[in-house]
Amino acid sequence: MSTLDKTASLAELAGEVRNGMTLGIAGWGARRKPMAFIRELLKTDVKDLTVVSYGGADVGMLASAGKIRKLIFAFVSLDAIPLEAHFRRARQAGEFEVMELDEGMFQDGLKAAAKRLPFMPTRAGIGTDIVRLSPQLKYIQSPYEDGETLIAMPALNLDLAVAHVNEADRQGNSWIAGPDPFFDEWFCRAAERSFLTAERIVETSAFDDPAKTVRMPIERSLVERVAEARFGAHPSSCSPDYGFDLAHLKAYSDATGEAWAGYRGEFVDGVDLDSYVEKVGGPDAISCLPMPVF
Repeated sequence: MSTLDKTASLAELAGEVRNGMTLGIAGWGARRKPMAFIRELLKTDVKDLTVVSYGGADVGMLASAGKIRKLIFAFVSLDAIPLEAHFRRARQAGEFEVMELDEGMFQDGLKAAAKRLPFMPTRAGIGTDIVRLSPQLKYIQSPYEDGETLIAMPALNLDLAVAHVNEADRQGNSWIAGPDPFFDEWFCRAAERSFLTAERIVETSAFDDPAKTVRMPIERSLVERVAEARFGAHPSSCSPDYGFDLAHLKAYSDATGEAWAGYRGEFVDGVDLDSYVEKVGGPDAISCLPMPVF
């Protein structure tokens, strides 16, 4: 392996996570989540994580597995299923500390961390109860003539960020083919270390296309490791390769509480990615999942 070859296995990526880390998980709700990585992480003994996410089943699975000490989130949803059932059960049971944010505040926190600033002034959240419910948040006053009162959104500093992309090369260049990169690049910029999982590992020459270069928001220098994970976002979507699997998401949502062990036994423990893909219908079936329309 050359020094520029950043490829690794999913298990090697999950093996880099340590107890007590702050883990940022890119993607959005039920869209382009690094789910193959999450399932590998469930197999480890890691615990006491602070998870930072525009959450979906990534948060729900980590919650049901008891790996979260604190959750920083703007929402936890499966899109077509508005409230993630595993997250709801765990939060109602008070199983972890929470910091709930407005979506814009969450983004500002990532950008403050990316710029190595202690906070980012923002109007997001002004006039709401969010400061009362999140006592970590503070008001500041503009030092200029306007004297405006703003919220000082603290930096969301991450030990590790993980994102799923459509293509990556061995050096860490990557391409997001879908219509929305969400805030994946800000997760990576806010983190000390960043890992990618990719539908396909390709030759660098695959990116010699001006139409692709405008959809490569994650700087190669930020990426430490890359793992190939075909259908690695399932059951979330990875546009345009496949949509989210609503039938599977419904079955997963029904598997809370005592039923979680059955879901985990069928789809996580002792199940590698190829076996998982076959269990959920196979490559042809996943490839035919329609894109969601919002």
